[in-house]
Amino acid sequence: MTLSDGLVLRTAEPRDLDQIGALLAERGEPEDAVDHRLVVEDPDAGWEACAVVVDGDRVVSTATLLDETLFLDGVAIPAGQVELVATDRDYEGRGLVRALMGWAHERSAARGQLVQVMLGIPYFYRLFGYTYAIPIAPVRPVVGTASADGYTVREATFDDIPALHRLQEAEQARADLSMPHSPGLWRWLIARDGSTQWLVERDGVPVGTGRSTPPDEGVRLAEVAATEAGAVRALLAHTGATTANERPGTVAGEALEPFLGPAPEEANSYYVRVPDPVALLDHLRPVFGRRLAKSSFADAEGEAVVSFYRSHVRLPYQAGEVGAVVAGSTMQAPGVVGGCGVAPDMLASLLFGPHGLRGLTARQPDVYPGPNADLMQTLFPPVRSDLMTFYMP
Repeated sequence: MTLSDGLVLRTAEPRDLDQIGALLAERGEPEDAVDHRLVVEDPDAGWEACAVVVDGDRVVSTATLLDETLFLDGVAIPAGQVELVATDRDYEGRGLVRALMGWAHERSAARGQLVQVMLGIPYFYRLFGYTYAIPIAPVRPVVGTASADGYTVREATFDDIPALHRLQEAEQARADLSMPHSPGLWRWLIARDGSTQWLVERDGVPVGTGRSTPPDEGVRLAEVAATEAGAVRALLAHTGATTANERPGTVAGEALEPFLGPAPEEANSYYVRVPDPVALLDHLRPVFGRRLAKSSFADAEGEAVVSFYRSHVRLPYQAGEVGAVVAGSTMQAPGVVGGCGVAPDMLASLLFGPHGLRGLTARQPDVYPGPNADLMQTLFPPVRSDLMTFYMP
């Protein structure tokens, strides 16, 4: 694709590796160059996952799209995550990141992904259709002293990946919404320089895991998973962590809590983009059906109307099953037909956020439940999330 001033956006190629690495290291961290190489040289991603903007033979901007999977109440949602974004300082302000985000979104759609989730600098990615929707567990100071007695803590290897996955799977099973590490991402985490993946064993049996940052600016411990509290104490003692991400509602979270100081006051959330609301809602029909089946609406028949004001959808339901979602046009007053109103940029928060329809109604003037509030709150309850991403938030 030819951009302005003769710049060209194309899929990255092996000949671009050194230039991309230098650009990522200069605009980010030296470890970013290693991460990029791990991704593009891995068969699960490959060079097709990365795009560049070039000025002749010079790489001046780049972005990478990772394949992810969200699970909401057991339903897999194909997702994409944009990472490793950088632009040469001399080429800033020329819309190159916008062009690369367009490439990433087109590629994501072509791969059947219904959602994009990402970490990013404040506000910037809202320019490309993202909203803050899924809370990130606060980073809290570590207080007190823990002991590693009775446990062995070592760096994980590729052979440990099945054990790491099992430990994390057990922790994430407690959440309504989860995003586990993919097989490729596990390999990259083991091999990368920017963090260390740990395995805790007791009598040779894996009982805990987590990963930590290098000690340059204090050690942060995150993604802690364990089958027993002692494994968490062993990780704290072995890593010398000064901060840690809390993980409420889990074995690891309960074991961490006594060692964590006050949470910061500022909020932090994952960016989420929903490119096609109708497609996503239709994909989630099994989730909605199960919610109805467990409620007072289990034997009911009717139609749930959700208006995004400039458009709306109808979700027909009968005996705990939801039929195909029907798309409609502008609907400014959904209460007249028994529907609820949700601002379109609140859809990700409605589906994946911690407030549910009731909580959003209390926070957002352009979200309201309508006359069938009990039905709408059954379909859209608060969601407890546990996401794991390439980079520690």
